[in-house]
Parts: sequence; C-alpha cells; structure tokens
Amino acid sequence: MLVQQLINGLTLGSVYALIALGYTMVYGIIELINFAHGEIYMLGAYMGIITFGLLTTLHLTFPTSGAALLIMMVMAMLFCGACGITIERLAYRPLRGASRLAPLISALGVSIFLQNFVMLAQGPRDKGFPHLFAGEGIDLFGSRISAIQMFIMATSVLMMAALQLLVHRTKIGKAMRATAQDMQMASLVGIDVDRVISATFLIGSALAGVAGIMVGMYYGLINFFIGYIAGIKAFTAAVLGGIGNIPGAMLGGLLLGLIEALGAGYISSEYKDVFAFAILVLVLIFRPSGLLGKDISRRV
Repeated sequence: MLVQQLINGLTLGSVYALIALGYTMVYGIIELINFAHGEIYMLGAYMGIITFGLLTTLHLTFPTSGAALLIMMVMAMLFCGACGITIERLAYRPLRGASRLAPLISALGVSIFLQNFVMLAQGPRDKGFPHLFAGEGIDLFGSRISAIQMFIMATSVLMMAALQLLVHRTKIGKAMRATAQDMQMASLVGIDVDRVISATFLIGSALAGVAGIMVGMYYGLINFFIGYIAGIKAFTAAVLGGIGNIPGAMLGGLLLGLIEALGAGYISSEYKDVFAFAILVLVLIFRPSGLLGKDISRRV
C-alpha cells in the first residue's frame, strides 16, 4: 500500500513540477506570479484532443500509438508556447513599469478569459481523452507501476534535465540568469531583455502543455476548469521549493505530489486538495522563502 501511494505521488508530483517550472521561471526574471499559467496547461490538454481528432479525421494511421502521442505533444508545446508569448506581450509587457498589483490583476483577468473562452468554444462538459497506453505495467514490491505512470515520470525527468542544461549550458540560458539577477544591467551589456522574457514564457508554457497531455492521458477526462486547481497546486509547489528556484520547483512538485497521495491514501481522499493548501499556508508562515529559496528578508 505504501509503495503504491509513493508511486502515485511521484506520478502526480512530476506533473506538478512541470507546471511549477513555468511559475518559478517567470517569477525569477520579472517577479510576476502568472496566475494564467494553469490555463495554459488546460489549453495543452485540449490541444491534444483536437490534434488527435484531426489525425483521426484525416485517417492518418501510425505503426504505434507513440507516434500519435509525439505529434500531440509537439502540437501542444507549440500552441501553448505561442499562447504564452502572446499573453506576455499583450497582458504583461505594457504593465512592466506599473505597480505590482496591475500585472497581478491582468493575470487574473487572462485566467478568467481563457476559462470562459474554452468553455464557450469546447462546451462545459467533460471530454474523454484518447487511451494511447495499454494496461501493461510492472510489479514492484507488491505494487504495480502502469505504463502511463512510467511514461509520465520518465518524460518529466527528461524535460526537467533538459531545462537545467538549457539554463546552465546555453547562451539563452545565461541571458536568463543574467536578466534574473539584474534586468537593467543585463540590458546595458547588450542582452535583449524582451527577447529573454518572451523565451521564458515560451519554455514555461511549452512544459505546461506537455503536463496537460500527460494528465489527460492519466485521468482520461478533461474540462475547462482543470487549470485552476492544478495551477494553484503548482504555485504551492513553487512556493514550497522556493519561488524563482528551478530545482526548488522540481523538489516542491514531487513533495507536494507525495504529500497529497499519502494524505489521500491514509487519511481521506475527500480532503486531498486541503493538504496542498495547508502546506501553502504553513510554508508561508514558517519558511516563506521555501526549501531551497533564498531568504528575501536579507536582501539589501
């Protein structure tokens, strides 16, 4: 029972970690909590269904379901990345010099707009996600890891590792770190700050799109409201690990998934969402900088 709950928690935590990376990357550079990020994740799930429907309509067949899944993930990443860039340019960039409250209100407005847009365009009812994985799995210590769980965890680890390499080994990654440290100085030494910020939204949104595909496959159902709860939990994961800290977002997502799974398995599944919000309150009270975050109260 314990091993099974740990497996479920790591699967869920891997998804939270991917979404939390978008929150923490944006905050690390422009100190903005992008509350519309959860809706980007929701758009990724719907883009997966739309892409699969187009493939079916065009009567395109593939030797394995993996090819169709790859196309769905690529389309979700491209679409969500484009949405992230568009939101940054239209809703956040004009307010960059305003008070911190203005872009926060703008983020909430974008979130509400996207929810209602998808509800009107796709309908308020739940939509079934295509089953692309068979029921096979492997047994481990009396528990079972399904194929979809192995895929989610492996994909999340690979993408988080790729993000770490991008941030620390590439030119755009160095520009991101420089902009996060001092935006004005980065601009003075020739870094295109607007381009860096757009790239940050692109990468974070693309990761959220992949998370939307994986959750759709895992649960089999999606709706226009899934981005709200997932977004709040991913934000909690980012705060838990240390907002603005990429490894912290990964750690926070995994820990939150484990806490939620263990709480649902040993206490009550009806209160699984309560555990996430309780963790958020406790972290903000006792360690507002997060597990791996810097103590912001010591900044001069």
